Amino acid sequence: MISLRQRIVWASLLGSAAFASSGAFAQAPAATTLPAPAAAVAQADTTAAPKAQHKRMDPAQRMERMKEHRAKRLAALKEKLKLTGAQESAWATYTTANQPPAGARPQRMDRAEFAKLTTPQRLERMQARQAERSAMFAKRADATKTFYAALTPEQQKTFDAETVHAGDHGHRGHRGHGGHKSDAAPVKS
Repeated sequence: MISLRQRIVWASLLGSAAFASSGAFAQAPAATTLPAPAAAVAQADTTAAPKAQHKRMDPAQRMERMKEHRAKRLAALKEKLKLTGAQESAWATYTTANQPPAGARPQRMDRAEFAKLTTPQRLERMQARQAERSAMFAKRADATKTFYAALTPEQQKTFDAETVHAGDHGHRGHRGHGGHKSDAAPVKS
């Protein structure tokens, strides 16, 4: 006795074979275009390449690349804001306060060492790290507010538009492929 699943598989195979033999497929496309599967593979390869390169990159190189990217972003922001000479000192204070810590990232504790700690000791370590992060954030927030107050209303609009995703830090993928939350309300069923 043939199961329903086997019937569906056989019907699909027979339908595919009939479709292929009937000449329903178009002639081979011109040499300049790729067939759909090849185009999809080529596109997947180009999107996967930067991620693969990112993982293989030496941490020092990655930090250097991040610094260069940050410098370009700041230069573009400064150009768009069209700062006056009076605003230059506020800009310098803002950019200095928003620099990553000197050692880039603090070294994480080795997992084996962390596992040796008691639960209260682990909680104390995590709380101390959280306090450090809160202090760094407060410093950046104060510098940003001070700089923002030095801007004209038009510059503030530009700053708002240019820094709307500043808190994402590359985590846009957590909200889907495009990185933007949908403005549409969820559909109720």
